[in-house]
Amino acid sequence: MADEILSQNEIDALLSAITSGEMDAEELKKEEKEKKVRVYDFKRALRFSKDQIRGISRIHENYARLLTTFFSAQLRTYVNISVASVDQIPYEEFIRSIPKMTVLNVYSLKPLDGRLIMEINPNIAYAMLDRVLGGKGSSVNKVDNLTEIETILMSQLFEKAAVNLQEAWASIREVDPILEEFEVNPQFLQMVSPNETVVVVSLNTTIGETSGMINICIPHIVLEPIIDKLSVHYWMETTTKERDMDAYEKLSNNIQGAQLEVKAILGQTSINIEEFLNLGKKDVIALDQQIDQPLLLSINNEPKFHVQPGKHKNKMSVQVLEEIKGVKLYDE
Repeated sequence: MADEILSQNEIDALLSAITSGEMDAEELKKEEKEKKVRVYDFKRALRFSKDQIRGISRIHENYARLLTTFFSAQLRTYVNISVASVDQIPYEEFIRSIPKMTVLNVYSLKPLDGRLIMEINPNIAYAMLDRVLGGKGSSVNKVDNLTEIETILMSQLFEKAAVNLQEAWASIREVDPILEEFEVNPQFLQMVSPNETVVVVSLNTTIGETSGMINICIPHIVLEPIIDKLSVHYWMETTTKERDMDAYEKLSNNIQGAQLEVKAILGQTSINIEEFLNLGKKDVIALDQQIDQPLLLSINNEPKFHVQPGKHKNKMSVQVLEEIKGVKLYDE
């Protein structure tokens, strides 16, 4: 454990207390020699850092938005889903925290090992089922005696929702979520040891006028291969998107076909109005260009090359001598 660093104010207060006799220096030395013990519960071992928990939270914030859109379209009613909390707890504590009879969907996430559990509060589950069957979305908790048709309808709804889980996790790892089990009694689900650390993502869920929670339990074995990708450093490194080669080719082709105005400037000069009005036949206007100096070739009014005039296939032409960099010759 790192030593605690005192601020200057705390140091001044400590010296003042020793000087005034309020604190005995010998007693202070004895307290320093005593060992400091911090209680550690091995049943609640923290296997994920705060940074990694924030990474998991980011994934499921996106997942919550995707689920909101998906269920809104499927149920044709008001749906709002948001992340309420992300905690790491023993698996046994998660099982004890959910109702004795509830709706449990078990997904595999190939190629990752292990499986995750999505627990849907019965109020929410029955509101969804009622909407699927054409009702108003009212909730009647009878999870202990689901009919075969109700089980199939509910399983199909959450099987279709698996694509949202795949999309949410795509930023970290390509997975193929498959709904493997549909269960109503959590006691029948012993996927990991009771003391195994799991991450529980709780989602506040509103379906119409019914509210409840959706809890996602992710065992450590599922996240272990991708732990290094959950930190903020990984997210920052992967924010730069790869170049879209098709878009790059289209943009290059469009640029190559762009029209440019090219001018070979023989020379320039300026005269006043009086000289202009007195111009007559055979008068000569002297330019500022020396005959033995190269000409300027401008592209869209930007001087780009030194050139020399000549002929090519009986047409007036210029030959590029060197590239130059300069300011605009004149405004458009």
